[in-house]
Amino acid sequence: MEREKLGSRMGFILLSAGCAIGIGNVWRFPYIVGMYGGGMFVVLYLFFLIAMGVPVMTMEFAVGRASRKSIIRSFAELERPGQKWHLNGYLGMAGNYILMMFYTTVAGWMLYYFYQMLTGKFTGKDGDQVAELFQGMLDNPLVLCIVMIIIVTTGILLCSLGLQKGVERITKVMMVLLLFIIVVLAVRSMTLEGGGEGLKFYLLPDIGKMKDVGILETITAAMNQAFFTLSLGIGAMAIFGSYIDKKHTLLKESVNIAVLDTFVAFVSGLIIFPACFAFDISPDKGPSLIFITLPNIFNHMAAGRIWGTLFFVFMTFAAFSTILAVFENIVSCGMDLFHWSRKKSCMINWVALIVLSLPCVFGYNIWSAIQPLGEGSTILDLEDFAVSNVILPIGSLCYLLFCVTRYGWGFEQYQKEANMGDGLKIPKGIRFYVTYILPILLIFLILQGWIGS
Repeated sequence: MEREKLGSRMGFILLSAGCAIGIGNVWRFPYIVGMYGGGMFVVLYLFFLIAMGVPVMTMEFAVGRASRKSIIRSFAELERPGQKWHLNGYLGMAGNYILMMFYTTVAGWMLYYFYQMLTGKFTGKDGDQVAELFQGMLDNPLVLCIVMIIIVTTGILLCSLGLQKGVERITKVMMVLLLFIIVVLAVRSMTLEGGGEGLKFYLLPDIGKMKDVGILETITAAMNQAFFTLSLGIGAMAIFGSYIDKKHTLLKESVNIAVLDTFVAFVSGLIIFPACFAFDISPDKGPSLIFITLPNIFNHMAAGRIWGTLFFVFMTFAAFSTILAVFENIVSCGMDLFHWSRKKSCMINWVALIVLSLPCVFGYNIWSAIQPLGEGSTILDLEDFAVSNVILPIGSLCYLLFCVTRYGWGFEQYQKEANMGDGLKIPKGIRFYVTYILPILLIFLILQGWIGS
């Protein structure tokens, strides 16, 4: 069976960026920027994005493009006889499934909130009542099941239409709308009375705050955010590498994707901080920011229902673009490994993904007594820890070592593949850095993720 190809370079860039752009960009990035001293953190984040994220992304793309296979088969295709690099493919595949076990649920929350905002359910509610609505949603397994099934079914249906007609076509439309909506929301937020203070908090470097938190902690947090924002290590990028031609260098493409991902994260801060400061509300961490604080802000804004609806359309698109990209990886793997047709792989994975998503749904209600990471934790926290702290960093380290050591594919092969086409080339001089320094940084990140949690 001939391998499918993406219809355009723009499709590849938007699909890959869509995979990288997720809900973490929106609710995590602005919060930690404020927590770690504003503009100074942004500078460190950009440094580590270039120093760590982009090189590993070129490696994942190179393995995908050279092998023309999904994650498990790609290592098997490129490794030498007797080598075991393909075992990392199974870890990466597990990462794709575990990520979708909770991401489909959280995307369902976004969809439900879009519906609630559109139908005016938040109108006239105060902060406590908004918090009650959020808790009411989590306590209701039926609502969570329905929205999760809608998300899974829609994603699988689009994948079943084919790479170009389904995944690529829809992602292009969704990403263009996402970028348009986020800019409109940012302009509105920055023009709110009192929003200027929020911009100062967000953008002005505050060395004092950085010292208060700890300089090493700030550097580690910037490294962490820069690396994990790109969804590297589970073959979600490699799959799109396997669908593209060799007309452009992979460093050029990786930089384009990193810029788009950073743009969305950065502009999210331009929405959240001015709005929070304009209404004198603390920009809290995590889900409460999105599901309690922001609906409360929209209630106080002129035409807040419209702005709130737009915001949750944007959030649904941000979540769904990642889901579509990872579903494509999962479906493609079934096709590569078991020689299933696309339709058969979609059908089997539709059932599997719904069943696998149920523990996360029930973790907030029926199974809320299960607290795997200590008091107050949920099944979602365990699944998130497994992906973010174990599978993504270890998978990324495997891609890195495979591409730079003589025990794997080797630096020369990687460089040759990455440098095919027009654009930025990977210089020979980077070899020492990616072979000896970058692995140490990644190992530090892995250990820090385990010790600090």
